[in-house]
Amino acid sequence: MSDVTANAAAARSTPSVSLLGHLRAELASQLPFSAMKPEHVEQFLAGASQRYFAPGEAVLSPASGPVRELLYVRRGSISGRRGVAETTGPIEYVAGDLFPVGAFLAGRAVTATYTANEDTFCLGLPAEAAQPLLLASAPFADFLNARVLNFLELSRRATQAAFASQTLAEQSLETRLSDLSPKTPLVCLPDTPLREALATMHERRVGSMLVLDVDGRVQGILTRHDILGRITLPQRPLDTPIREVMSAPVHTLAHDQRLSDAAMLMSRHGLRHVPVLRDGRVVNIVSERDLFALQRLSLKQLGASLRAAPDEAAVVQLAGRIREFARNLLGHGVHARQLTELVSHLNDLLATRLVELVAARRGLDLGRACWLAFGSEGRSEQTVATDQDNGLVFDSADPAADRPAWIDFGREVNEALDRAGYPLCKGGVMAGNPACCLTADEWAGRIGSWVEHGAPQDLLAASIYFDLRPIAGNLALAAPLERLIAQAPSRVPRFLKQLAENSLRMGLPLNWRGGLDPTEDGDHAWIDLKLQGTAIFVDAARLYALAHGLPERGTRARLEAAAPLMGASERESGNWVTAFEFLQMLRLQLQLGHRGAVPGPDDNPNRIDVKRLNDIDRRLLKESLRAARGLQQRLQLDYQR
Repeated sequence: MSDVTANAAAARSTPSVSLLGHLRAELASQLPFSAMKPEHVEQFLAGASQRYFAPGEAVLSPASGPVRELLYVRRGSISGRRGVAETTGPIEYVAGDLFPVGAFLAGRAVTATYTANEDTFCLGLPAEAAQPLLLASAPFADFLNARVLNFLELSRRATQAAFASQTLAEQSLETRLSDLSPKTPLVCLPDTPLREALATMHERRVGSMLVLDVDGRVQGILTRHDILGRITLPQRPLDTPIREVMSAPVHTLAHDQRLSDAAMLMSRHGLRHVPVLRDGRVVNIVSERDLFALQRLSLKQLGASLRAAPDEAAVVQLAGRIREFARNLLGHGVHARQLTELVSHLNDLLATRLVELVAARRGLDLGRACWLAFGSEGRSEQTVATDQDNGLVFDSADPAADRPAWIDFGREVNEALDRAGYPLCKGGVMAGNPACCLTADEWAGRIGSWVEHGAPQDLLAASIYFDLRPIAGNLALAAPLERLIAQAPSRVPRFLKQLAENSLRMGLPLNWRGGLDPTEDGDHAWIDLKLQGTAIFVDAARLYALAHGLPERGTRARLEAAAPLMGASERESGNWVTAFEFLQMLRLQLQLGHRGAVPGPDDNPNRIDVKRLNDIDRRLLKESLRAARGLQQRLQLDYQR
């Protein structure tokens, strides 16, 4: 018998007894088999058959039809081309890999063409043998399901590649501070004379001196930019202890935080240096130079420009730079959570500056009022295409007399925000609307009415207003409203059930098989990523946060904090968070022009044509919506039993 004939005969055969012994040892070193019980490994081997593929031989292709066999590569390698690989590059499976997991679990055809690169030997497990093994072995099932999450990274890489030519950052904001090159900060004790501290800074050519106590804990900081105002102009004697002129307390970051956290902290407080701590001790120091090597734009520069904008025209111009900045960060691979936080932070600065400019022009005292953000801005989850959801709480002994001036003020700010690219709210949730320009007592009455009655319009209002966050003015005026919202479930327990029932009315674009069920429109197939996707996670997260008295505002933070209190596993809550953030990222990509624009006069920045998605994103979209369905099922169990 020739070698070719022998190979063909061995293309599909049951492993011999001697080979089974080798296979057991081989599988023992590979996941998921190394985590499986011995009897389940035996079950895999009992159901598997040998497969051989010659160099250049097609293993699988879209024309092969639904995948009915899971392949474990023993020797050789297999490459996938076309389909998914058009976006991410060739996909290669080598010894120890299981494939094609996604198509096998879904019972569908593969989207790429797979070819053996060399003499390749596999074990093939048919579906009828795999199904009982998936039920019997949790490590085996978990391993296959986790493979789906790998597509998320592939999707992010594809997006990053599409925007890479526009990116301005040299270093990812996802980088953990512990991964930065360590720098030994210059330190001294609180009683160190200025003469000694300044001489050391000059000799070492550094811009800051950390002041530590004898236990090594941060007490203060002196920077080069403090010298003029704190030492030179006041003519401080050089024998003055540094503790008398240092800045204190010092803003710090933990070693496991990210560069995005450093960027936010520096932008909020106008800082140039931030110490990094591990267990309370300084292990590094981050400077603004570490954050961005931008050619034209940085978060700190943009934040400073917004704060110092001299007039409305300058603010409107800077609004465009916020969108440019978001596009650059998306191209550099920044994740949805960090990106939406940064966008929301910059939008806060923009709104605050407009509030200040208009109040000054009208001669209004912002100590008597507070500008409120609701909805996505209240949760710090704004995307780049967002309308306004805002209001005003003002302090007055005679509201009827004072209200007209505050309404006119609110309306002028709303119109300025509209010119800056933040459209007027079609539902009228704006400070220039008399219903959203109230005293604290009036707001309390309105909130109490929503909770007490729970009519459909009341539940809709709660979904917007209950994510309240103070932005500008006298922030203390909002504190009673935040407390009232937090106490709502204990005052009216049925309110949570009403919120759950309202949330469950939101339909998911999935068919009974769990496949995508978009709205067909000629050559298009539409899904609204907000109303049919992220809104489900947002509503459920808000409900569980209210139910458990959690202070978190963001959807991710709410889900993570509520999960253990709900009895949800870490894996289950991880699925919710991953799905929500993928949908958020898809919205950002769509709004920044990476996806196909929606035609027609009623452009919806959240509506996507699934026919234009690549295979990875289509698969992830389906998995994310399935996770939303799972969250809705938990709501049913918790509130409709």
